Amino acid sequence: MISLHGLTKEFPGGVRAVDALDLEIADGEFFALLGPSGCGKTTLLRTVAGLETATSGRIVIGSADVTALPPGRRDVAMVFQDYALFPHMDVTANIAYPLRVKKVGRAEREAKAAETAARLGLAELLARRPGQLSGGQQQRVALARAIACHPAAFLFDEPLSNLDARMRLEARTFLKRLQRELAVTTVFVTHDQGEALAMADRIAVMSAGRIRQVGTPSEVFQRPADTFVASFIGSTPMNLLPGVVKDGTVRVAGAVLPAPPSLADGEEVVYGLRPEYMDLSATAREDGFAGRVSVVENLGTSFLVTVEDDDHLVQAVVPEDAEPSPGDAAWAVPRHARALFYRDGRLVGG
Repeated sequence: MISLHGLTKEFPGGVRAVDALDLEIADGEFFALLGPSGCGKTTLLRTVAGLETATSGRIVIGSADVTALPPGRRDVAMVFQDYALFPHMDVTANIAYPLRVKKVGRAEREAKAAETAARLGLAELLARRPGQLSGGQQQRVALARAIACHPAAFLFDEPLSNLDARMRLEARTFLKRLQRELAVTTVFVTHDQGEALAMADRIAVMSAGRIRQVGTPSEVFQRPADTFVASFIGSTPMNLLPGVVKDGTVRVAGAVLPAPPSLADGEEVVYGLRPEYMDLSATAREDGFAGRVSVVENLGTSFLVTVEDDDHLVQAVVPEDAEPSPGDAAWAVPRHARALFYRDGRLVGG
């Protein structure tokens, strides 16, 4: 278990990359830190690892307060974005290096390196150097090095970002399966929503050094806690439109939509709905957003359609057999049960 209590990391000039953060990561959990570049997620990971010194607060791993301990005494293994392999060492030596630092005998550490390499499909590559390996093979060597020393936790800093699209998918599946087999607490930093949603047991969405929401992938995707998370999460951005409550309805961009009873007449809200929950109609609908199709983007098995009027645009995902043409008149019709409402940026009823 990793517990963070009021953790702060401030750099010279008063920049708080991590700002009074509290977080509990369960034993054996696969936990993703997700956010845009510069949000503080890598600094947080490096501070947990001991590569950055906390300005204030506490870091507890298991039952031990490790806040003041050097990296080598925290019992964690970090896998970096560039893998940080030693170019002059072969695969065996790279995997065995942490054991060498721990003064494990040569025969034992080489046997452990060979055993770990075999588990990760690297048995035929033990004599090669990193420069002779593909990106995916280098990643597995970095994983093997982390596994070999049996750490209490794995810390991953965007380890898939240097791989091509196909290899990323393969590596994602491999890494998740391996983590489940080992049952080791894993903290995984990424800016890729797809990675976080596919791999993590829980996700923390970060912005400006703070956590905006913690939840399961389904919770974060289906019920974003605020408009920042709503606009950030998902392969297609959520429709977020201003509206006003009137007579039990919400008037949004010319559409009259059902309002939850928790909203009062005259309140200004933001109406949120994912494009996946928006349908298109060629027939006028009072509860639809009227406009013309301006853009049609092919998503493979579906289309992302943008409907615009003079003041607003709304997006809908439609099936591959329902492709409209640019210029068509259209009404984007919400599936009302899926709608979310935000007051002062926060989810109503959240």
